[in-house]
Amino acid sequence: MLKILKYYKPYIGNILLVFLLLFIQANAELALPDYMSKIVDIGIMRGGEGQGQTAYILKMGGIMLALTLLAVAATIAVGYFGSRTASGVARDLRRAIFSKVQDFSSAEMDKFSTASLITRSTNDITQIQMVSNMAMRMLFFAPIIGIGGIIRATSKASSMWWIIALAVGILLAIVLAVFSIALPKFKRIQALVDRLNLVLRENLTGMMVIRAFATEKKEEQRFGEVNAELTGIMLFVSRIMALMMPLITLIMNGISILIVWVGAKEIAQSQIQIGDMMAFMQYSMQIFFSFMMMSMMFIIIPRASISADRIHQVLTTGTSVVDPPSPAVFPDKLGGVVRFDNVSFRYPGSNEDVLHRIDFTARPGKVTAVVGTTGAGKTTLVSLVPRFYDVTEGSVSIDGVDVRSVKQKALRDLIGFVPQKASLFSGTVESNLRYARDEAGSEDLDRALEIAQAKEFVRALPGGISAPVSQGGMNFSGGQRQRLTIARALMKKGPVFIFDDSFSALDFTTDKKLRAALTEKLADSTVILVTQRVATIKGADQIIVLDEGKMVGKGRHAELMETCEVYRDIALSQLSAEELV
Repeated sequence: MLKILKYYKPYIGNILLVFLLLFIQANAELALPDYMSKIVDIGIMRGGEGQGQTAYILKMGGIMLALTLLAVAATIAVGYFGSRTASGVARDLRRAIFSKVQDFSSAEMDKFSTASLITRSTNDITQIQMVSNMAMRMLFFAPIIGIGGIIRATSKASSMWWIIALAVGILLAIVLAVFSIALPKFKRIQALVDRLNLVLRENLTGMMVIRAFATEKKEEQRFGEVNAELTGIMLFVSRIMALMMPLITLIMNGISILIVWVGAKEIAQSQIQIGDMMAFMQYSMQIFFSFMMMSMMFIIIPRASISADRIHQVLTTGTSVVDPPSPAVFPDKLGGVVRFDNVSFRYPGSNEDVLHRIDFTARPGKVTAVVGTTGAGKTTLVSLVPRFYDVTEGSVSIDGVDVRSVKQKALRDLIGFVPQKASLFSGTVESNLRYARDEAGSEDLDRALEIAQAKEFVRALPGGISAPVSQGGMNFSGGQRQRLTIARALMKKGPVFIFDDSFSALDFTTDKKLRAALTEKLADSTVILVTQRVATIKGADQIIVLDEGKMVGKGRHAELMETCEVYRDIALSQLSAEELV
């Protein structure tokens, strides 16, 4: 918990106010047994009969009622300010995690699974919120009640101090036993929640694949195994915790009987009065409850501590792609020349490069295609331009300006990027297009849809451009999603466009029309096109051929057919010799 302590600093005022209110509440509750003993000893046992006795009892009863109302008011105020503080800390942590994840490069995203990040942003923060609220009440309140109760109890019957020590010793022994059993289970619970979210997310996103292979039973079994293990551990911990209450109740009743038994002997010997014994019993219960509250917190805090560690891991993870302290700027008139200068790259934690000394230039008005075998590094290569990763050696530059020397926003504002996996956001077609440029006019929207060959099917939708888009764009076909993501990238009007295998779901007719439109409408822009289809890149001005991370060919289609064996094998595996001419 100490690792995220700084997020409590804005709420110091609330925390101090809670402490003051708890101090008032505790002292009010501690005073009640004392007044009760006075009623018993003075008002009843020695007060005699008549109006004096009644008046004294009513006076003491009125004071006790006022103290009770004061304690109730303080409890309500503590609940209000404690909840505000805990909710505020949770809100700040969620905001901090979201902001941190937004700054993560692809390398950091690879370190944490999506399911784990979701769990840390929800379940773990809920644990912190719950414990923060409970801790402010219990960790402040319990010591005041405990210490105050010991002082007052010993002042009433100092000879019975050993009963309190015995009760507290038994309680601590029970709590330590529960603590040693439950703590390892709490660590396992958080890991299983991550695993459960992962399995659930994979099932929801891969539902069509699961149905296609008729593996519903297998997936149910996989989910059931994780769910059963989590349920088993939760039940085990719950049984342990449930066992505490009967034990504690038994101990409390036993202590009460012991106090009455010992106290009766001392009353008989005139060492204490009946009221003092009753007050001692109530103080003992208050002390017992205070230690029980602190003990419960010591059981709950470890789970929250695990959650705090998981949150802290995200918040303290260094970002590998950062803005330079003194960023350079691109020239006002930008041409869009993209230069790879002896670029090598390896993933963080890897011992081997996945790209080796890549060297080429992509120029404005030209289409540069990247092709290669599966796993050759095509997506990794184009991801270096917008700095999703940073190069290990060499440099990537635009118009001679190293992309690492400028701000990430300034760099990405210049690039229209279409990822390999088409991704749309819930909303409307228009909101998805405006995601790239919110101030765009209707003419810009029509132009982007027209180039992407999406205008016709969008116009046919109920509501047209205002038609709803479900999460991930799942209410559209794969080809429609690709065309809409292409249209979104075209809204940028930047000097550089990157299409990472973005035509894979398009039929050949639509593919051909789209390429022709891109060639015509983006005549002044640099276009980098990653694809598996040789037919798509036959007319490219420059083709980069990758094989196992190495550039094994560079040139036009006809030239590579003669000089590059890898390219020729790829081409002949897709098209006949006549089609390749």
